[in-house]
Amino acid sequence: MPRSLQVINGVEAMRTAIRDVQRGGETVGFVPTMGALHEGHLSLIDAAAAECDRVAASIFVNPTQFGPNEDFTKYPRPLERDLDLLRERGCEFVFVPEAAEMYPAGYGTSIDVGAVAVPWEGAARPGHFSGVATVVLKLFECVPADRAYFGRKDYQQTLVVKRMAADLNLPVDVRVCAIIRDADGLALSSRNVYLSPDERRRALSLSQSLRLAEELISGGERDALMVRERMLAHLAAAGDVNVEYVAIVRDETVDEVATISGPITIAVAAKVGTTRLIDNLRIG
Repeated sequence: MPRSLQVINGVEAMRTAIRDVQRGGETVGFVPTMGALHEGHLSLIDAAAAECDRVAASIFVNPTQFGPNEDFTKYPRPLERDLDLLRERGCEFVFVPEAAEMYPAGYGTSIDVGAVAVPWEGAARPGHFSGVATVVLKLFECVPADRAYFGRKDYQQTLVVKRMAADLNLPVDVRVCAIIRDADGLALSSRNVYLSPDERRRALSLSQSLRLAEELISGGERDALMVRERMLAHLAAAGDVNVEYVAIVRDETVDEVATISGPITIAVAAKVGTTRLIDNLRIG
């Protein structure tokens, strides 16, 4: 018989629920989210359900990972819809804390993960990864699960979380799952709802540029600068796509390569209209 979804707001109640399950010999998979769930998030719920006895999620729009001119206040918060989706996918616990629960008065601690958080997204969004690492560590303490699931769309974020978990000897297995895309190739994102129909058409240039890079490399191109130039030309041709970076890095690192000679990840970030989008592709 399917279990019901428990919506928990308090830290101690959340910890107790997870530890009670673990004392019974069962494993728990955890999917931290900021809500506005889509099939990308739900694929993580499915992955957790496939590997663990119980599934927990969190919904918390974390203020400390947004810059002063970013979209924290308008970030979508369809809580009841999100809870319905979690119920449908078999999630049994969802932690929905208030900001004051996560950041009590006088709060002053933050996590600096080091070099992996510096370039690319770290340079484009100063303070972002400190906010991410801090809230993820706090969520791991509040939801002490056996495994935690993250999507590869946030490539550098997955590196930051894995680095932090290893450096701090956190007793959680960090799993990274595939990007989920719409049929036309657009990577699913909660921010896609901001796009007008014309902006959405232009946003496809991100995934198209990644596929173009894949084709060039499959055809024998090994010069990373040449690949980047062809990607930038494709993105420029789409019109009103303001590129922040195209990173061609050794896979599982943020280290830029000049010559492509092994597995790499190409990551791109751009604004389409006022909406900031990211995407990436592993090649090789």
